[in-house]
Amino acid sequence: MCSSGDVQNMKAEKRFKITRVGVTGVKKPITVHRPWGDVTLNAEIDVYVDLPSEQKGSHMSRNVEVTGEVVDKSVREPIDGLENLTAQMCKILLDRHEYATYSEVDISADYFLEKKSPKGRSSLENYKIKAKAEAVRDGELRKYIGVTVVGLNACPCAMETVKNYYRDKYPELEGSFDKIPFITHNQRNKSTVMIEVPDDHYIEVNDLINIIEDSLSSPTHEILKRDDEAAVVMRAHENPKFVEDVVRDILSKLLDKYSHLPDYTHVDVKSESEESIHKHNAFAERVTTFGELRK
Repeated sequence: MCSSGDVQNMKAEKRFKITRVGVTGVKKPITVHRPWGDVTLNAEIDVYVDLPSEQKGSHMSRNVEVTGEVVDKSVREPIDGLENLTAQMCKILLDRHEYATYSEVDISADYFLEKKSPKGRSSLENYKIKAKAEAVRDGELRKYIGVTVVGLNACPCAMETVKNYYRDKYPELEGSFDKIPFITHNQRNKSTVMIEVPDDHYIEVNDLINIIEDSLSSPTHEILKRDDEAAVVMRAHENPKFVEDVVRDILSKLLDKYSHLPDYTHVDVKSESEESIHKHNAFAERVTTFGELRK
C-alpha cells in the first residue's frame, strides 16, 4: 500500500514502459545574452522523462519545478544559448526523477530579426527558434539548436510546362525563351533546420536563418511596397525551386558553413511548400549526420 499522496509510486496494472511522459506548453520568458545585447524571448517549453513499466505515474510537478528554477533564473542571469539551457534542464530532471533513464526538453520561441527588403526598406521579420536536448542516464547528452523560416518558392515544373506551351504557340520567338523566366505558380514555404551543437562549439541562429532564406526561391517580407513586390516576384521566378532543391541547398550550405563540426553531428532539414494549385502540400526531409553528408 502507499499513502494518498504517493499514487504515482503505485505499481502499474499494465506493465508497459512509457517512452515520454511530462508537461507541454509551459510558457516562460527567457533572456539570452547575445554579442549585441540581451534578448528576451517568449518561449514555450515541453519537458519529458521516461517511465519504467512497473511505476503507475510520473511526478510531473517536478518537471514544472525544474522549469521554474532554471528558466526563471535567466531573467536575472541571462543564458548563453537556448540549447545550453535545455541541456542543463535535462541533467537536473534525471536527478529529480530517480526512476527515469531518459529526459528531454524542447523549447520554441518567436524571434525577430531586422531585415531589408530588396529595395532597402527595413522591417522586423518573425522567425521561430527551436532548441532541444536529450539525456540518457550515465550516457549521452545531446543538444540541438534550430530555426523555422517562412519564405517563397516558385514551381520549376509548371514554369517549364508554360515555357513549352509558348514555344509551341510562338515558334517565331524561339530565340528569346531562355532569356526570361516564365510564369508559374507560387508556394509559401516553411523550412526548418535542427542541428546538433557539440561541446565547445557554437552555432549562431542568425546564420541558420540566412542559410535557409538563401536556399529558397526568395525570402518574404512583412512590409513590401510595389517596387519591392516586383523584385520579390522576379527573384522567385528567376530562381524556381522544388522542396527537394531547398533541402539539398540547405545541406550543402551547412556543410560549407560548419566544415569544422565532427562527423557524428546530427542534422535534420525539412521543407514544406503549401501548394497554390493543389489541395495537398509538397514535403521533403533529410535526417542524417555530417559524416554521412561528407561521403
